[in-house]
Parts: sequence; C-alpha cells; structure tokens
Amino acid sequence: MTDLSHVAADGTVRMVDVGDKPLSRRRAVARGCVTMTPETASRLGDLPKGDALATARLAGIMAAKRTSDLIPLCHPLPLTVVNVDLALVETGVEITAVAETTAQTGVEMEALTAVVVAALTVYDMAKAIDKAMTISDVTLLEKSKEPV
Repeated sequence: MTDLSHVAADGTVRMVDVGDKPLSRRRAVARGCVTMTPETASRLGDLPKGDALATARLAGIMAAKRTSDLIPLCHPLPLTVVNVDLALVETGVEITAVAETTAQTGVEMEALTAVVVAALTVYDMAKAIDKAMTISDVTLLEKSKEPV
C-alpha cells in the first residue's frame, strides 16, 4: 500500500480519478530566482534577443497553460488566470507566479511550471553575456481551495 495518490496498490503509476470531487476555487503561488551579475540584470530589458523580462512573463503564462502536456499525470485544467511577475533584485531576478482555476484538482504544478519556464527563458536570453547564472529556490509558497 502506498500513500502516493499517483501510485496504484500494485505499484504502477496512474492518473488520479478526480471525477467524484466537487468543483472548488483553487489558487497556487510559486516563486524562483535567477541569480546573475548586476551588469547582466541591468541589461535584461535590452538584450540581443530582446526584452528578457517581457518574454519570460509570456513564456511562463504559456507554460502554465500547457502543464498537462509537460507533466504526464497532470490533469488539463481550465485556468482562469495566470500572473507571472519578474522583479529585479540585488542578486538578479525573482519570479513569482499565481495560477487560479475552478476545478476538481489543484493548480500548484501550473504555478511551478510558470516559474521554471520563465526562469529558463531569462537564462536563455542572457546566457551569451553571463555564463555563471543560476536558477534556484523554486518553491510553492501557498495553495488554497475554497468551495464554490
């Protein structure tokens, strides 16, 4: 017997059946960081590939919408909103994503996916000028569920 919802009693992986669960309003917030030199951070709005922050925001939103295509056992969700905020901080960029839906399962994977893909986009766009960048501290900050 396992306490993992995606593992059946016989040990095989499975998609969880949420069909009998009631709809609820779900919200998740995730965060991550891209660490870089101050010089790189100052150039993110005007890189050879374009505006890294605007592009990363869009990439994060698009990624959240495609989470079930990327993570094999995630349910496709009707997202009602995805917000991705990229803030310049002393050590680089802090990325925060909020995902919301009214569904039978949560949106934490969508929020986390938005953060990771936004971070990868910043990294991709700035890697030519900063080979020492790192992506770190990707974490789920909160998740909530309210009845509808």
